[in-house]
Amino acid sequence: MLEYKRFCYLAITAEHEVTPSDAVDQVWHLHLTYSRDYWQEFCPQVLGEDLHHGPTAGGEAERERYYDQYAATLASYEAAFDAAPPPDIWPHAQRRFGVDPKGIRVNPHDVMILDHRSAILGAVGWIALGIAIAVLIGVLI
Repeated sequence: MLEYKRFCYLAITAEHEVTPSDAVDQVWHLHLTYSRDYWQEFCPQVLGEDLHHGPTAGGEAERERYYDQYAATLASYEAAFDAAPPPDIWPHAQRRFGVDPKGIRVNPHDVMILDHRSAILGAVGWIALGIAIAVLIGVLI
């Protein structure tokens, strides 16, 4: 929520268009679903003006535009808050526009979700255990 609030602050105060991270954009979408709060309270009473959310038209030119806006947003963030944005919420632009758009929604009832980094470490652990067992069996025989 803090990062969403910071994004909204930047949207009002930065002297350029700003682009949210994927995580911040998800919060913004959720807030927009509470339309009365968003349009009747948050925008007029907190921000002092309307903050519209416009979709991209798509295509390479739009991708470059938003990529550049996102980089400018990260720079404005550092200037406004005298700190780098947290990378778990505000990843670098290459991730924001290269990896994050490939995200999908899944129902955990239907699938098991594993962090691929943990799965790799787990596989290495199983291999090490297998080798240890093989060595132990060799010693016992």
